[in-house]
Amino acid sequence: MTDVARWGMPRNRRPQDREEKRGEIVAAATRLFVEEGYDSTTVVRIGREAGVASNTVYWYFKHKDEVLVAVLDALFAEFLAGAAQRLAESPVEQLLWAVGQLRRVDRLITTVHARVGASEALRVWHDGFHAQVEGMLRWHLAGLGVPEAEQGAMTRIGVFAVEGMLTHVGDAAGDRAIVETLVRSARGIAAVPGPHQDPGGSTTGSPGR
Repeated sequence: MTDVARWGMPRNRRPQDREEKRGEIVAAATRLFVEEGYDSTTVVRIGREAGVASNTVYWYFKHKDEVLVAVLDALFAEFLAGAAQRLAESPVEQLLWAVGQLRRVDRLITTVHARVGASEALRVWHDGFHAQVEGMLRWHLAGLGVPEAEQGAMTRIGVFAVEGMLTHVGDAAGDRAIVETLVRSARGIAAVPGPHQDPGGSTTGSPGR
């Protein structure tokens, strides 16, 4: 008697793909974390939502923080895909869209900030996320013509502004005014020759010239 027959499973049933089942668990956790919050969601509840036992969840993830990291990875992948489709839009519209997307998961952002000091998995994810976001902002600043020497400070200002908009939710007009000011400031910096540039934009041979 085969193992399949011994356990009473249909001979023609294909075992579910591991990644497919993992994806279902992540999708279930995403719904629960976003709608009900991380602290209110148990692993048992995640398993029930995904149609599996809680010990099956632990077969894929060591602990709930690992589930959260998988959820964050999936959401960020969706974010990057959406951002890639908006490259033809103006910097203002792209940044406003990004803020709107982050607001959809503000509960998860709050959870990450609250737990980053206690969870190594979340600390690693948080640091990597910030590095990628800052890299994206630097890329946009370079596209606006901001000199490399100014990009670090402008990137930090941009991050602070976005975090402020997420923390203190205003109206659409207020958000647009903030983003337009940021972009206008970046363009203003790009238009002013730095200590290493002549008015034509070419690089000079030494800082003193």
